Amino acid sequence: MLKELLSNDDHLKWKTLSSEYLSHATWFTVRKDTCERNDGTIVKNYFVFEFPEWATAFALTKEGKIIITKQYRHALGEVCYELPGGCVDATDKSCVDGIKRELMEETGFEFEEIISLGKISANPSTNTNLMHMFLATGGRKVSGQSLDHNEEIDVFEISFEELMQLVDENKIMQSMHLSTIYYALKHLGKLSFQ
Repeated sequence: MLKELLSNDDHLKWKTLSSEYLSHATWFTVRKDTCERNDGTIVKNYFVFEFPEWATAFALTKEGKIIITKQYRHALGEVCYELPGGCVDATDKSCVDGIKRELMEETGFEFEEIISLGKISANPSTNTNLMHMFLATGGRKVSGQSLDHNEEIDVFEISFEELMQLVDENKIMQSMHLSTIYYALKHLGKLSFQ
């Protein structure tokens, strides 16, 4: 069954007939596409959001503590517990450089090793970008924060037990960060399946 699942997908892909940009702002670039499916069906008014690539890290200090951030998220109107990360800037040479920069800006920590855990999509039906997940190890505090003008971020170092309490109590609401936590714990051998 898996072989069939992973087989050729070309018959499912759409052809874009036209695109019109409705907004072209840094945080709100939206286009309206008209597409054609392989069976000839025309799909009109398909809205697509274009975002820069994102990166986040499950960040471990040299002492084995996990770095968690806390900040206000206006769209939800809530203060959220998250992993450090953010947008990969056009000036970053790679996603690894982007997460190193984000870690330094948000936490003031630098890390001995950055390991890729893969990439995921927040919503592949509407968003063009991916979230690149990393495991950062050997972190040590080397500076203060260097935050963007609209950022206020508190930084905490917590244990694995405290992290699992946050997860179990549904305190981490950012689904892509939960995915990163899963992949990091799996990579670290800290997950068991019954």
